[in-house]
Amino acid sequence: MYQQLIVTIGREFGSGGHYIAEKLSERLDLPLFDKKILEHVGYSQEDIHKYDEKPGNPLLSRRVGRFSNSIEEVLAERTFDFIRELAEKGESFVVVGRCAEQVLRENPNAYSIFVLADEATKVKRIAELYTLTERKALELMRKQDRRRKYYHNTHSDIKWGDSRGYDLCINSSTLGVDKTVEAILQFLALRKDK
Repeated sequence: MYQQLIVTIGREFGSGGHYIAEKLSERLDLPLFDKKILEHVGYSQEDIHKYDEKPGNPLLSRRVGRFSNSIEEVLAERTFDFIRELAEKGESFVVVGRCAEQVLRENPNAYSIFVLADEATKVKRIAELYTLTERKALELMRKQDRRRKYYHNTHSDIKWGDSRGYDLCINSSTLGVDKTVEAILQFLALRKDK
């Protein structure tokens, strides 16, 4: 099928992006990497929960050139290195978040997808998934997206969700998540034929 295929999935919270990545992983028979990447680089579940994709405290950390003593920064760099190493070995995989589209932007076999959705759809999905009121779901959605945006914009020169940083941006509200998976698979098939 493909010599090497890497699919990166960036997503808004509540868009179904993680579910879409899981389905793509199944359909393409590729391993899926998400926050569990951090287990591969030696971090505990507690550390992952505490520091993953979170900003460091600038008052408690120091950066000299590319090096930092912030655990959040070290975690991010180790994650980026892990993704790069997988790609350099010729591995095929699906990765969720982690600024992977930027880490792998020079790799011709990496295809970056950003999944978004309208607010009402996201709030409804979050409320159902986490058993929350719509008000609480909206608050959680905004908090998570602010966190993702900050993390991404800290580690990338392209803004989070900016269509110029992705090969494909797709609104899962339009097709629903299952048909969004189909649309992405068609996109990948067309890209490989180019």
